[in-house]
Amino acid sequence: MKKNIGTFDRLLRLAIALFLFAFAYYENSYLAFFGGIFVFCEALFSWCIFYQIIGKSSCPINKK
Repeated sequence: MKKNIGTFDRLLRLAIALFLFAFAYYENSYLAFFGGIFVFCEALFSWCIFYQIIGKSSCPINKK
């Protein structure tokens, strides 16, 4: 699994995951909770399945 999410995208997804967890807690929503887990895992592993499908990457390129 090659990383395809940069630092800004990871932080943004982490904020969205925290929002979804809070929303799921207050609204007692399992759907929001599982959405939060999905987004949190994307931020944790720096990999997005949708980016992989369309061939996009926001990771900086390492030039050697």
